[in-house]
Amino acid sequence: MADSWTKEFQEAVRLTEDIEGRIAEKNALPPHSSESIRIVSVTRRKLAMLNNKLDRLESLLQNGSLKSSLSEKELYRRQNMLVDIRYKSKQMSASLSSAQDNRASLMEGGIAPVETGRTQGLDNSGLVKLQRQIMKEQDQDLESLEKTVMSTKHIALAVNEELNLHTRLLDDMDQSADVTNNKLLAAQRRLGFLNKNLGQGWSLMTMIFLMVVVVVLVLFLFKLL
Repeated sequence: MADSWTKEFQEAVRLTEDIEGRIAEKNALPPHSSESIRIVSVTRRKLAMLNNKLDRLESLLQNGSLKSSLSEKELYRRQNMLVDIRYKSKQMSASLSSAQDNRASLMEGGIAPVETGRTQGLDNSGLVKLQRQIMKEQDQDLESLEKTVMSTKHIALAVNEELNLHTRLLDDMDQSADVTNNKLLAAQRRLGFLNKNLGQGWSLMTMIFLMVVVVVLVLFLFKLL
């Protein structure tokens, strides 16, 4: 259980580093570009995953079996680790909330948008509709990507199951071949034994026949004399 907790905590650390990297990437982009908005949307989902994972880790620390297996010092250390990573999570969430507020001010006309081919000739109402459309398209792209990933996962699982089936069939064939080979060897030994016995039997019969012929010839010669 302790190893499982540590492994899951490391996953939370990697997820935190991923989120920090995405926020840094967003900060390097124009504030209201479509790519920046996409990164904010994806990062919010990852933050939700991180918070769920932290809740689970905290729940595991309260578990009786795990708690009893840890020293008081180790339990305190792990609790501090969770506090630190939760603090980072809140900071990152606040950073994204600030980005969301800036986007809202853009929609209200407080900040002039970056002019692109899609925004030319649009008034404030048109910009709001365009912004919502872009967000909708991004969500649809993410959903499509998720479906593709899930479909690929199912295909990989099916291929793996098929490979396992073929492996079992090959193992069965190997076992059957071994059994058949053993039976053939046993049959060959029995045939050799029979051939040897038959050979000895024919030799004995030949000797008896010759002895009978000799006796008959001797008797015949005696009669002639």
